[in-house]
Amino acid sequence: MSISKVDDRISERLVSARLNSTPLPNFPGPLPTSLDQAYAIQSASINRWHDYVVAWKVAKLPEIDRGRFPAERLIGPVFKSSLRRVEPGACTVMPVYEGGFTAIEAEYALELGATIQPSGREYSDNELADLVDAVYGVAEIASSPIALLNAIGAMAVIPDFGGNCGLVVGPEIDDWRTAPSRSLTASVTVDGKKVGESTIEGIDQDPLQTVRALIEICSERGIQLPKGTLISTGALTGVHDMGVSSTAQVDFGLFGSFEVTFEAATPIA
Repeated sequence: MSISKVDDRISERLVSARLNSTPLPNFPGPLPTSLDQAYAIQSASINRWHDYVVAWKVAKLPEIDRGRFPAERLIGPVFKSSLRRVEPGACTVMPVYEGGFTAIEAEYALELGATIQPSGREYSDNELADLVDAVYGVAEIASSPIALLNAIGAMAVIPDFGGNCGLVVGPEIDDWRTAPSRSLTASVTVDGKKVGESTIEGIDQDPLQTVRALIEICSERGIQLPKGTLISTGALTGVHDMGVSSTAQVDFGLFGSFEVTFEAATPIA
């Protein structure tokens, strides 16, 4: 989809705010009115960014947008420089946008074992499962220079890289296809207080459907998904607001836990 001069200017302002770690009081221009327009701005911003995509976050549309648009989920890119791998029990530091919006989400990430071309092909559940080479417990770091990003809704979230600021990849979920019922747990503790926990029946249920959503959206946009791409499949315990001085522990039960601390992002040269 071609992009208008107004939308290209919005992309330029969104990228500039991230590169310069500058808070934005609101969305920098008129909100898109369609998913196509929102993703066109996102694509323009990806092309402006000084990095390449190694993962995608997939999330359900904000509640205020459900029913307004012909989709259940939205996507956003995760860049190589904002992906961290951490061993069980270890801690990593993530930069976030001070004065903007910051949150942490416990999720599972599915790693593609094959390259997927933008063909429009439909996949069965079994075919989707066969595409997954590995599964990890992860934390999505959601942060944006726009403090009211989620309150504005999908038409702001999608253009601003889906609200993503990084991905922390933790323990591998061994034998995920045969994991015992109720062994797939997750919890998040912020500054010593547990703020959310959940248990899911299996990776082959709702998390796997995020792969389908990503393939469909990327196919419509002509985007190839290379082998090794990670797909972060949506918040398990909720979206937990964080401050720059906070510490979060993300725990995946039998598979291990890790900690994340935060620091204010500095301008990128």
